Amino acid sequence: MSSEHHAFDVVVIGSGAAGLSAALNLASHLKVAVLAKGTLSSGSTAWAQGGIAAVLEAGDTFDSHIEDTIVAGAGLNDRRTVEFVVGNAPAAIERLAELGVPFDAGGEARWHLTREGGHSHRRIVHVADATGWAVQQALERAAARHPNITLIPNQVAVDLVTRRHVERGSDAKRVWGVYALDAASGAVSLYTGRATILATGGASRAWLYSTNPRGSTGDGIAMAWRAGCRVSNMEFNQFHPTCLYNLEVKNFLITEAMRGEGGRLRLPGSGERFMPRFDRRAELAPRDVVARAIDHELKRLGLDYVHLDISHRDPEFVRAHFPTIHARLLELGIDITRDPIPVVPAAHYTCGGVMVDLDGRTDVPGLYAAGEVTMSGLHGANRLASNSVLECLVYGIAAARHVNANWSELPPPPAIRPWDESRVTHSDEEVVVHHNWREIRRFMWDYVGIVRTTKRLERALNRVNLLRQEVQDYYGNFRVTPDLIELRNLVEVSDLIVRSALTRQESRGLHFTLDHPDLLPDAVDTVLVP
Repeated sequence: MSSEHHAFDVVVIGSGAAGLSAALNLASHLKVAVLAKGTLSSGSTAWAQGGIAAVLEAGDTFDSHIEDTIVAGAGLNDRRTVEFVVGNAPAAIERLAELGVPFDAGGEARWHLTREGGHSHRRIVHVADATGWAVQQALERAAARHPNITLIPNQVAVDLVTRRHVERGSDAKRVWGVYALDAASGAVSLYTGRATILATGGASRAWLYSTNPRGSTGDGIAMAWRAGCRVSNMEFNQFHPTCLYNLEVKNFLITEAMRGEGGRLRLPGSGERFMPRFDRRAELAPRDVVARAIDHELKRLGLDYVHLDISHRDPEFVRAHFPTIHARLLELGIDITRDPIPVVPAAHYTCGGVMVDLDGRTDVPGLYAAGEVTMSGLHGANRLASNSVLECLVYGIAAARHVNANWSELPPPPAIRPWDESRVTHSDEEVVVHHNWREIRRFMWDYVGIVRTTKRLERALNRVNLLRQEVQDYYGNFRVTPDLIELRNLVEVSDLIVRSALTRQESRGLHFTLDHPDLLPDAVDTVLVP
């Protein structure tokens, strides 16, 4: 099957808030390709229920938002990054409003602001309980209208184009684009550009239970690592405290905003409200505190789930603020105006990732990154609620601005070798891929979950090493498929996560280990070097 070559000025990998924000800010004078792994809307942005944090209320301040972010991040944040993102938040909200995002109005105020765990003020703008979907649709509409943006769905990124792919060889450490598999045709094409922007999201599907879409397999982190980029703080994966517990419906998130509006966590049977036993902020404590508390009660009592209850609020208020959740749960026989919701923690957000500066630049020239794929320094050891889409917006624009400002200095791509399938065959052993996929997610859940020990982490590392050899052999002999590409990347990021967790000899933020339960006096990033 012949490999096609598509040349653009800039290649953006990922079609969520970060990728589309970058594309829209590049396209005034550059030809931009936006590659989506599935449909344009199948990434994590469209799944974000809660909202976007910004200082918009009288009495709130940038300093307060900065402080809340650093407290949640257990002091591991980069203050310059936090100041940069928080300072740019109101303008980012304005841009979305101009694009047509219908943020909920607030009566006398311009917008209704809600409050979520870890925030000291009401500062979350939202579109009922489906903010991410509204943002995604507005950005997609704007990108589809732009003549310089080409939106290309169903392109599964295989690997970044580096100096080893240059036809005549090259000593220059640089990224020139990406090889991507067309999921429909099975052909691998070459997409080249002077600059490449990774906006591929996180790696929460490395765990058995996750709130994320199926595509969150750490592809960008793995590709950047293989291309020579450092990664940092991969031990910090956020587990959302409240994912719906239902044997048929997987990955349905119950937004943080429900606790912000008075939802209470209770034990099934007794109805006891347990969060005040763990933290004075009770249900409004940061996510890592709430997730560990729920995990503690599940293990202590042998429960499958706890209850999240907002039935004490006025039914009209509940239906108005949480229409999507109300409608979906009614289909499952749960009326949230009267009934508690069974919930469990689930892997939700990757706080670590590819290291970037304030311009979104990685270690490798020509490669930028924005959003959940990165470790920008914003989140530290734990992400504050509703800072994630904000980071996508701010860094997508920052990367685009740097490309625009330095365009004349970015060299055009040299001749790149096409994808070579001459020495591989079709696999007749897909069962190997599916078995290994399931095995990774199970041992990551059991050994690298909310509460960790050194022995469990070492067991996980042994399994990663065994799987790595199997997957490398398989990858070298058979044609790539979407499942094989994702499995290869899952093995890579699982290794990075486990090695980072073993490196951190303390409990900080989202990383809690029974062997090192105390916090060390100095907050230091974990940095892995290829």
